[in-house]
Amino acid sequence: MNAHFPSPADQGNTTTQAGWKITTRKLPILKAGPIEDMTNKLGIAPPEMIFGDNLIRLEHVATGWNIEFNAFDALDRVDKTGGSMLQVAYSKQWQQNRQHHASDIKEVVKPFDWSYSTDYTGTIHAQSSESPSFQPSDTPIPVELLKRPDPILFFDDLVLYEDELADNGIAMLSCKIRVMPARLLLLTRFFLRLDDVVFRIRDTRVFVEFATGDVIREYTAREEKFDVVKKRLAITREDVPALMRDANRLVELLPVVEHRLEKCIVK
Repeated sequence: MNAHFPSPADQGNTTTQAGWKITTRKLPILKAGPIEDMTNKLGIAPPEMIFGDNLIRLEHVATGWNIEFNAFDALDRVDKTGGSMLQVAYSKQWQQNRQHHASDIKEVVKPFDWSYSTDYTGTIHAQSSESPSFQPSDTPIPVELLKRPDPILFFDDLVLYEDELADNGIAMLSCKIRVMPARLLLLTRFFLRLDDVVFRIRDTRVFVEFATGDVIREYTAREEKFDVVKKRLAITREDVPALMRDANRLVELLPVVEHRLEKCIVK
């Protein structure tokens, strides 16, 4: 459970499979009060559309070990020093606009990475220091198993936050999960299109094999200059503006700049 804010009465959708409880919750955009509270806690102005009560959680019922994806913890991973801020022509205008909108917030919003780029890979809640923890691994997610036509027992997708970056692109963090009889896969994706500057896709995948208790977490960051991607898209002769909003199509055009594999056994 997100410890930063009171739990909403709506506990969301849940399903249990092979000793794992999967919870997803989709609620409306936060209102002014919770936004102010979040801003003060984070020290940065939140995105235009912040779904602070949304979450996906995977919990191993017998041990209590769980991993959760929520907006607050994701935004807490955004650079707050301004050191990785994208310095483009309209960044100053964006800062002024956002500070104006946040004028009723007592604490002055400091410079920060206003693209809301995050390397968030989930929030782990362990019951004790002896609980399983992720360790670096060479074990990849078994893609072939995921390609099998197994029945999907549970599926959901949700957005944690979204911002149109002063009409100069989009920053979005979203999650989706599918649960099969023998395994599950969760994907959390940060997608950034900053017009005339850069494309970024940062994917965190969490795979659970129920029979063995294997939990594999894979983080892949991709990035490419805007003009390079635009030229590659032009060759396709498809609707380029539409493709620029389609992270599923863009992901193959962006080279990998960081990749990590981790594994733990929860049983």
